[in-house]
Amino acid sequence: MDEKEYNNIYAIPPNYTDSGKLLGGMLETRNTIETCVLLLLFGYPELMWMNMPAAVKVVVMIVTLLPVGIIGLMGIGGDSLFQFVYHMIVFFMRRRKLHFKRIGVRYDQAKSKMPPRRRRR
Repeated sequence: MDEKEYNNIYAIPPNYTDSGKLLGGMLETRNTIETCVLLLLFGYPELMWMNMPAAVKVVVMIVTLLPVGIIGLMGIGGDSLFQFVYHMIVFFMRRRKLHFKRIGVRYDQAKSKMPPRRRRR
């Protein structure tokens, strides 16, 4: 009597939790929407307001809009572009400037609150 071993262990695919993404888990929905908004904001003026031949318009749009689209879809540091800009604005508004007195530098005694030192002989 042959006893067959059954393996009940299954490998979970890496894209198991990519349900909220587009194109098979490659693009996040937020990044895609932000990229479309950015491309419309930058692309419409280039397309409608530039008085150039069509070939030049295509080259200009490729040079300007393609990098914006790629960076918009990828995001920066795991965040979307607008999240990154928000984090930078919050950082610059809340940052603290630390001031330390240097050791060995003689400051003006009138501005300093410390009494003057006596010299040792």
